[in-house]
Amino acid sequence: MTAKIAYADVEVGTELPAQTFTVDRATLVQYAGASGDFNPIHWNEKFAKGVGLPDVIAHGMFTMAEAIRVVTDWVGDPGAVVDYGVRFTKPVVVPDDERGAVIEVAGKVAAKLDDNTVRVDLLVTSGGQKVLGMSRAVVRLG
Repeated sequence: MTAKIAYADVEVGTELPAQTFTVDRATLVQYAGASGDFNPIHWNEKFAKGVGLPDVIAHGMFTMAEAIRVVTDWVGDPGAVVDYGVRFTKPVVVPDDERGAVIEVAGKVAAKLDDNTVRVDLLVTSGGQKVLGMSRAVVRLG
């Protein structure tokens, strides 16, 4: 695959289509099985609260993966992501109800770099709080 976005067509400030992602307790159990991360803070409410968390929380790597989908969907090729990093600032709290939690992701091109690459900065929130800080991806465009 190759990036469907051309470097020449992108300017600093170009906004990526924002997306929202719903996560519920069943999603966390499925992710635990796929990742091998069965830490009880991700599925056991009593345990999570016992260690000082407000409730069960989503896996940090799950939150990262959902956030980068905004970039990969925009560019059309997951292999175009050259670098990606975040800081975990707040947990995504996942209540045991029918709604779960919502992760909201917005992105924009923050810099045009060398070699047909751009830096995309992401704003990732849940429950009105920023859950990932310094969320940045370098992407090679066509």
